[in-house]
Amino acid sequence: MSTATQAPQTPTNSLPTSGGKTDFIDASFNVPWGVHVLSGLVSRFPRLWKSLAKLESLALREQLEGVSIDRPIYIAGIARSGSTILLEALAAHSVAATHQYRDFPMLFTPYWWSQTHSKQPSLPVERAHGDGLMVTPESPEAMEEVFWQAYFTHAHDPHQCQVLDRSTSHPAFEQFYRDHLRKLLHLRGGSRYVSKGNYNFSRMAYLHTLFPDARFVVPIRRPEAHIASLMKQQRLFEAGETKYPRALAQMQRIGHYEFGLDRRPINVGNTDLIREVEQLWKSGEAVRGWARYWSHLYGWMADQLDSDPLLRHAAQIIRYEDLCAAPAAVLNRMRTHCQLGDDAKFAAFAGQIHAPDYYCSKFTDAEQQAITEETAATAARYGYES
Repeated sequence: MSTATQAPQTPTNSLPTSGGKTDFIDASFNVPWGVHVLSGLVSRFPRLWKSLAKLESLALREQLEGVSIDRPIYIAGIARSGSTILLEALAAHSVAATHQYRDFPMLFTPYWWSQTHSKQPSLPVERAHGDGLMVTPESPEAMEEVFWQAYFTHAHDPHQCQVLDRSTSHPAFEQFYRDHLRKLLHLRGGSRYVSKGNYNFSRMAYLHTLFPDARFVVPIRRPEAHIASLMKQQRLFEAGETKYPRALAQMQRIGHYEFGLDRRPINVGNTDLIREVEQLWKSGEAVRGWARYWSHLYGWMADQLDSDPLLRHAAQIIRYEDLCAAPAAVLNRMRTHCQLGDDAKFAAFAGQIHAPDYYCSKFTDAEQQAITEETAATAARYGYES
């Protein structure tokens, strides 16, 4: 866990507590005691696990010698932008190697840990976000953040700039990270590493410096729908973490601070604006707070791509609405951008994509006006009209 620990927030409101909603929270947020204990051991002793990671790399030296990191693919959009469905699509490709749910909590030693758990298939269950996406222990998932917060101790301090750019240098992390990617490629039998990381949104330039042939996919979503989804998740995670405190610890240990009682915004260099967002969230103006946050992050991304031609060439913007309207065409463009060959399972994945039907936004006229005021200029840079 990051050293920039904050006091958990007080829930602003709650979800219904009867019937199916309670059953869903019970199933999704009740972290098993054994997982809680094991993940705590990893979180509390990062030096030990870094050392064990080195030992594992030494033990696998011969197997890893022939493994190269070729054009890694990074999905880097803020939460609820459609990043998970893009990860699942890319993970369906025959050459892809990704982290999986079952890799947690012993992420530092993926090869040794893989020898200990069952390979038997499991029945899919709906993930904690309540968005209809079904997962198993073998499903791809964002797990990298455990490493980033172990090596970059202020990775989630909202009052410090979290941008890692082309001037960033961290030799110890870089050696570990390259070894880890090779281990994962060897373990999965793939040739292309695929990662989803919401916080890699602010690290793309650094990653591109480490891997000049990397490909980046940046999903974005129309602000009204995106903000509605973010607010729904905040209510859901507040309710789940309030009822099951171990779920809060789990989110902190895995490095997910997007929602819940320990929500932390991403700071891309404007601390005053981040403080404004936090104050809006606290003062009952959550819609305006989320809208200002959305505009700030995606405005910063547009500026970054405009000012860095190499990164702009390596990155592709995918609008969530385009993906839902024409999944086969959008996925094919993404496949071409990522320099992946034709693949039947990847192509078939388009049939699973559709616009969500599990919620609808119900903003008041004043809230809708706030969203327009805060986001219109940035949204227009991505082709969205007010």
